Amino acid sequence: MSRLSAACLIAGLLVSLPLSSTVLSAQTLRYGMMEDPDALDPTLARTFASRMVFAALCDKLVDIGPDLKPVPQLATQWELSPDEKTLTMHLRPGVRFHDGEPLNAAAAKFSIERHLKMPGSQRRGEIAPIDTVEVVDDLTFKINLKTPFAPLIAQFTDRAGMMVSPKAAERLGDKFSTAPVCAGPFRFVERVPQDRIVVERFPDYWNKDQIQIQRIEFRPIPDATVRLTNLRAGQLDLLERLAPTDVPQVSRDAKLALGSVYELGFQEILLNPAKAGSPLADPKVRHALDLSIDRNALNQVVFNGEFLPGNQWVSPKHPSYVSEYPVPKRDVAKAKALLAEAGQPKPQITLSVYANSEAPQVGQVIQAMAREAGFDIRIQAADFTTLLDMADKGNFEAYLYSWSGRPDPDGNTFSFLGCKTPLNYSRYCNAEADAALQAERGTVDPQKRQAAWKQLADRVLNDRPGLYLLHRKLLWAYTKKLSGFVAYPDGLARFTGLKLN
Repeated sequence: MSRLSAACLIAGLLVSLPLSSTVLSAQTLRYGMMEDPDALDPTLARTFASRMVFAALCDKLVDIGPDLKPVPQLATQWELSPDEKTLTMHLRPGVRFHDGEPLNAAAAKFSIERHLKMPGSQRRGEIAPIDTVEVVDDLTFKINLKTPFAPLIAQFTDRAGMMVSPKAAERLGDKFSTAPVCAGPFRFVERVPQDRIVVERFPDYWNKDQIQIQRIEFRPIPDATVRLTNLRAGQLDLLERLAPTDVPQVSRDAKLALGSVYELGFQEILLNPAKAGSPLADPKVRHALDLSIDRNALNQVVFNGEFLPGNQWVSPKHPSYVSEYPVPKRDVAKAKALLAEAGQPKPQITLSVYANSEAPQVGQVIQAMAREAGFDIRIQAADFTTLLDMADKGNFEAYLYSWSGRPDPDGNTFSFLGCKTPLNYSRYCNAEADAALQAERGTVDPQKRQAAWKQLADRVLNDRPGLYLLHRKLLWAYTKKLSGFVAYPDGLARFTGLKLN
């Protein structure tokens, strides 16, 4: 092959990029993402992809370290009252929002109340036990709780802890996501849907000496192969969610480095028993579908054995895993018997999957496995936004769903399994499960919380509003010109200390 032909071939594989991107500052980080984020508003956003952008735009009251322990960010310290119903937080002095406004206790009160009261808020359920927020002095505020709420600090390590400029939020109203103003290391520049989101270094950032990158271009590239091709050709510097099957290729490339850590979240098949006419309304059919799946084989076939098979909202390696319910083994004979008992030996089910490079493969393997038990699974692929809209409206039967996870298991359960909670796409509602969720939230005592997780498992793992399948190994690939990268189990890059050489 001639040099010209080879060059043309590579060019054909690359994502279309603006001409200006070929001549970039050495300190512009080009970040390849699997999806285009939803609204860039911490109160309204609900996607993993948006959290990646917020990691650059919006500091939180609290962050987590690689060991998942909370560390100060916008708040330098905090105290919980003996009755566990009042949290006092002290803000870092001298912090400013991107519009120059000061981050003080009044701004923190505004942001938290916005999360609680704004129409369409995705944070309301996460911090619902908050009763009132009081300004004590310029840098101190108190949060008064209706009841003790163990996950509160963990919630503040994510979007519920992100502070927005009151001035900008009031000026922009429901258009805030078009020009978000936070207090992170980078400020918003532009967004071209499905093409790029651009942010630039904020010169007045409180920790500016640790920010070496001048500009970040977040580029949504759904196809994992194309993302990697762009990285190898020098058109990207960092990519997230490397395909597990590409790990050997990256490991052999002297110009690339690999980062990995198991996620906090889960991959599951959400089930919608309430959908009219669905055979999934029968718990025996849901149990049969569960028994038809070999999680280990699924991991090997699609993910090169890199992921971790599981059956709960946390992985078998997590201290809150309920060991009384180990990962079930595949049992096709029992699955057939259950379908016979249900009077539905050949149930037909539509499985909705993301139209990316991996999800359809997972769907096809599940389809083949379930067929041996008698299921006729039809696969429906759609883009990310369409599937979320279908989930919101209950317009699905089975949905291959990914959740990036939270440091506290409450973030993987309450909003999915509590009655009428915002992410409860299965419309699951059980009094015993609700009681267990309230119990785990109501104490910081580890033994009492573990007892509550067991109580929750007793109900949910038998009712099966969803089938937990796997826990991903989060995989990043990046140029060795990038130094300072650390893999965090929440899947988010920290830009502090990153440098392009």
